[in-house]
Amino acid sequence: MGPFDFQIRTRVVFGEGRFEELGALARELGFVRTLVVADRGLVAAGYVARAVERLTSAGVQAFAFHDFEANPDTAMVEAGRVFAAACGVDSIIGLGGGSSLDCAKGINFVLTNGGAMRDYAGYGKAARPMLPMIAVPTTAGTGSEAQCYALISDAGTHVKMACGDPKAAFRVAILDPLLTRSQPRQVTAATGYDAISHAVESYVTTRRNAASQCFASEAWRLLAANYERVLRDPDDIEARGAMQLGAHLAGIAIEHSMLGATHACANPLTAHYGVTHGLAIATLLPHVVRWNHPAAGELYRELDGGDLGHRLARMAEMADLSVRLREQGVSREALPALAEEAATQWTGRFNPRPFDAAGAVEIYEWAY
Repeated sequence: MGPFDFQIRTRVVFGEGRFEELGALARELGFVRTLVVADRGLVAAGYVARAVERLTSAGVQAFAFHDFEANPDTAMVEAGRVFAAACGVDSIIGLGGGSSLDCAKGINFVLTNGGAMRDYAGYGKAARPMLPMIAVPTTAGTGSEAQCYALISDAGTHVKMACGDPKAAFRVAILDPLLTRSQPRQVTAATGYDAISHAVESYVTTRRNAASQCFASEAWRLLAANYERVLRDPDDIEARGAMQLGAHLAGIAIEHSMLGATHACANPLTAHYGVTHGLAIATLLPHVVRWNHPAAGELYRELDGGDLGHRLARMAEMADLSVRLREQGVSREALPALAEEAATQWTGRFNPRPFDAAGAVEIYEWAY
């Protein structure tokens, strides 16, 4: 058992109806003028109005920012910074899926520390304090509320940058499974499969440790047992709660052990072909598990006890996420260029089997 340094920075408030406590938790942290970062879908669903109402009732003035899209980029973060600076906020609330939470963290970086988002690519580059934040995830997927990294795309190149700093961790995460009920089935399927991939990948990375594997293993147990259940019955709140908690625990595991080749290969598909992240992950994960087997087969058996790659493929098929790259508009001739880009992705360096462009081509070919 190797040495490690493990710390959980985010308080978790979990359970049905805990969203009602948003105003009280904000006041507890000293929020007075807060920025609510939520995508337009959350505005349309009424969640933003509910959040503002609870904040206002607690004496917190709220300013809503929603001028961003899925996979937020540097231009969107800068627009958020301008808006937040004009409002004079002293705190930030991220409400929504991973895009909202990542955008909230990105805005915090540039609002408090200046410069541009690319200045924070990597880890530990925020020299000044950052504003306190609360996360309210409305999906069971990214686990971004458990991580101090913001994934922001460069507006010019579309390359995703991982920008992390301990000061970017959310102070509180409210996990209320009732907030996930309004998701369409395809969103539940895609975000849930993404969470599953986080548990699987973080369990076997070269940066894994005894603590991170505990969280990844429990995340897998919760997610694997409830993924099909929540897709069969979207009103099963117990299953939704298990998925949300599993996604959060997988996020904790990522924070301390990172990810691997699946995410490295997925990012270029999103950047160049607009393949949604969850679908790209579902397309690739069973093949990456197979490709990693010579280096990580025993670890995969520890996690699941059977043929993990086959089980993951079956789960993707049940969720209607089982597709080939050729069905997503990717040409075989493009695979080498995609592989070269995949090999430069940060997560690939933590894969249990040494990962390079040749390995990425092999994975893409299997998924084609």
